[in-house]
Amino acid sequence: MIKTRLTEKFDLKHPIIQAPMAFAAGGKLASAVTAAGGLGLIGGGYGDEDWLNAQFEAAGNQSVGCGFITWSLKQKPHLLDVILDRNPAAIFLSFDDPEPLNETIKAANTPFICQVQTLRDAKHAIDLGADVIVAQGSEAGGHGEKRATMTLVPEVADFIAVNAPDVVLCAAGGIADGRGLAASLALGADGVLIGSRFWATSEALVHPDMLSAAVKADGDDTIRSKVVDVVRGYPWPERYDARVLQNAFIDKWHGDINGLKQTPEASQKWIEGWAAGDPKAANTFVGEATGLINNVKPAAGIVDAIVTQAEQILAKRYE
Repeated sequence: MIKTRLTEKFDLKHPIIQAPMAFAAGGKLASAVTAAGGLGLIGGGYGDEDWLNAQFEAAGNQSVGCGFITWSLKQKPHLLDVILDRNPAAIFLSFDDPEPLNETIKAANTPFICQVQTLRDAKHAIDLGADVIVAQGSEAGGHGEKRATMTLVPEVADFIAVNAPDVVLCAAGGIADGRGLAASLALGADGVLIGSRFWATSEALVHPDMLSAAVKADGDDTIRSKVVDVVRGYPWPERYDARVLQNAFIDKWHGDINGLKQTPEASQKWIEGWAAGDPKAANTFVGEATGLINNVKPAAGIVDAIVTQAEQILAKRYE
């Protein structure tokens, strides 16, 4: 059993947090991860109140948290109060300045997890009272920035050790097995946030064809691009783009964003492909860790396999 400051803070069996992936991380997945000894988070995404309430009901009596896209939540701030009324295990914010949302979270005495992509943002989140910092590398699926997990995590760890020793640190980006967990602990993290590996589980809300495409792919098949936000009309801040599986659509438009904006019929075909779960017409949101995903299985089995492998690796250090 791996005990860290993360497991102590949330009374977890394992130092694993499941990423609150928009559209994919519903109550069933979050509940399964929590039941397996980690911390499950519902993906609040772009803020659909009815969907969020339904997913918390689906989580049953398991203690789960909720994550939001920060800039989107600022457009619907009442959703934060809606979720806080459910006494979540934690609130997770990522992408954009969490101020002033942090004030509401702290006032509710709810653990505040803030995902960052730069050391500068980590320092800012700590100043705002974040209890847990998630340092996310660009290897991650979905949205992020340019820094790599291997260098960002120890930089943030060094800053926390000197300036904010009570803040817990998790690593994210490209972590899908016990090797990633063991490596993250060696880099100075107290645990990990895992997205893509939990995305490829039987509990996740993902179309089977998208899952099949990810299982067949490797990390070389992914790309960071703004195409997926242009076609959906989401006003993401310029600093962020998204890692997805490549296909003919993104190959055509990745270098011609202005042309895509002027071709609404192309965007409509993507949206139709997404609704149909067609990985050839739309893009699968998955990280470089897709090359480490060889199957789709229940979340509990994923947690067990990750922890078992990490324990074996860490034990060898002392042989």
